[in-house]
Amino acid sequence: MFDSQVHRKLWLAVAVAGLLTIAGCSNQGTNETATPQKAQTAKAQAPKAASVSSKAPQPTTMVTVPKGTAISATVGQTLASNKNHAGDTFAAKLTTPVQVEGKTVIPKGTKVVGRVVKVKNKEMKVTLASFELHGKSYELETNSVAQSAKNQAKNSPKDTAQAKGKTDTKDITTLPAQSQLSFKLAKAVTIPVKG
Repeated sequence: MFDSQVHRKLWLAVAVAGLLTIAGCSNQGTNETATPQKAQTAKAQAPKAASVSSKAPQPTTMVTVPKGTAISATVGQTLASNKNHAGDTFAAKLTTPVQVEGKTVIPKGTKVVGRVVKVKNKEMKVTLASFELHGKSYELETNSVAQSAKNQAKNSPKDTAQAKGKTDTKDITTLPAQSQLSFKLAKAVTIPVKG
């Protein structure tokens, strides 16, 4: 009886060792076949990585737009001295690109925010306050541009209310929508430029 138990344990140990050996060999075979697949996958992904890096965003450099740079903008809405007050803002767009050393740093059509800085019956002064570039707003300090009833009479078309003989608007200054204004930077502004 003693021999049969020892015999049984010995056979059991051999059987377990055999199964472990077969399982170990089987796993090694799986690793060998997986390794070429991994190499092929890595090779297939390598060109994709190269193509992604070629489409990567261009580096951004900081550029300073110097004081005195000319900025032209078109007013997006009509402003009037009897309706607008100092501090009111208005929408505008750049009519020409802003360039530094021959390179466009703020493109034509960029959204600009203007601000009314002074209003009197016969005069209204406006300035540019900020612009939006790549989804971010940047503050501007420009000179103020004055529009007066006197300038308005010289610059307005013949079919205006004043030219038609109506005198109820003679003391009101208006800055019509689509009016083009020219400003100069009063303080340099530093902005990021791609490329």
